[in-house]
Amino acid sequence: MTKEKSQLKEFVEAVSVLQWVLSFLFLGVACIILMVYLMFTSLWPLSALCFVWLVKDWQTPERGGRRTTFVRKWKVWEHFKEYFPIKLVKTADLNPNKNYIFGSHPHGIMCAGAFACFSTESCGFAETFPGLKSTLAILAGLFRIPLLREYLMAAGLCPVSKPSLAHLLSKSGKGNAVVIVVGGAAESLASSPGINRVVMKQRKGFVRTALEYGADLVPVYTFGENELFQQVILSEGSLGRRLQDLFKKIMGFAPCLFVGERLALLPYRRPVTTVVGSPISVPKCVTPTQEAVDRYHGLYMDALTKLFHEHKVSCGLSKSHKLEII
Repeated sequence: MTKEKSQLKEFVEAVSVLQWVLSFLFLGVACIILMVYLMFTSLWPLSALCFVWLVKDWQTPERGGRRTTFVRKWKVWEHFKEYFPIKLVKTADLNPNKNYIFGSHPHGIMCAGAFACFSTESCGFAETFPGLKSTLAILAGLFRIPLLREYLMAAGLCPVSKPSLAHLLSKSGKGNAVVIVVGGAAESLASSPGINRVVMKQRKGFVRTALEYGADLVPVYTFGENELFQQVILSEGSLGRRLQDLFKKIMGFAPCLFVGERLALLPYRRPVTTVVGSPISVPKCVTPTQEAVDRYHGLYMDALTKLFHEHKVSCGLSKSHKLEII
């Protein structure tokens, strides 16, 4: 039987999740405002030093960053995980003498499952996959923001850029699992409870990268990710949707209109299960042909579909649920 949580425990979990949501939404903006504000006060040297350091340290995020176990093991992430709760499921052993690209689906609103499983140690990734080091790849622009970049690197995140992926897959030894949320911003706009839709048909860059460095592809599906928030989905062609698409094109992420459980910001308490599939062996080909890219992209979509259908019932969905790939 599940042990009932005390009110204090529920409160601590809610605060842990709330700080994550606020950080996701506002920390970048807050860091920029703080730096600009300090420039017009007697503390302007601090702001100047931060910008000097930013320029001097510009390439570090694309060279592996500065991850710290201390940040990844913060107790707050345990409470964060237990709020939903979030669980990591292994379906096959992964050889620590190889490198991997994990394709994570779906994006949802905030990638709660991918963050907990691959950017913290709360779900036990290191114990589940001995010898592997997970790195979640996110928007490169976030690493250009003073202060925020230090926090992101400490958590072991990296830019989803060509130089960053090349470094992790060719200059950081073996046992690297680079996690890419393939659907990105476009998929976040399609996130809605009860719908399992992934944006994949034209997303082939990660497959090409896998071929270039001989990194095996691993499909990952997070059940429950789309259940955490209610989103207002604007119809295609509407003024609101066109503005969302324009913002996404300029900024790289989409301004989703969503509401949660309490304070409109807290996600609903829904079980989230991140299932890591079996690896797809990928040969190394420095200049892969389009035919090879298409072939392994097809194999990947088939493996993702199989993973979804094999685990959907055990993760709370009905047998009739379908995976929609667009």
